[in-house]
Amino acid sequence: MRDTSELTTAVERFADRLRAAPHSRLKQGAAAEALALARELAVRAQRAEDPEREPRIMPDAGVFVVGDQLAVAGNDLAEILRTAPAGSREGELDEAVGLVREAAERAGL
Repeated sequence: MRDTSELTTAVERFADRLRAAPHSRLKQGAAAEALALARELAVRAQRAEDPEREPRIMPDAGVFVVGDQLAVAGNDLAEILRTAPAGSREGELDEAVGLVREAAERAGL
């Protein structure tokens, strides 16, 4: 089992900042950036869990929910990567952490 704490920490930090952000900041693009990231992490998790199944796209549930959506998608991916056989998902953890950090920077949070 791999240590996915770096991913979960990055996801939770970004999600917490989204939850605390004012509505105006979320509407200025932070929510859209976070939703795009949540969708990407969710698709990655679904593909890792069942490569034969077409991934479902996370719906836009609104700017006030996007922090929770990001937390769920990020933690789902972290759990799948944590329990994956050694070497089977090589590089995906570092890539996911990078995606989270880049999105948080673009969102200004």
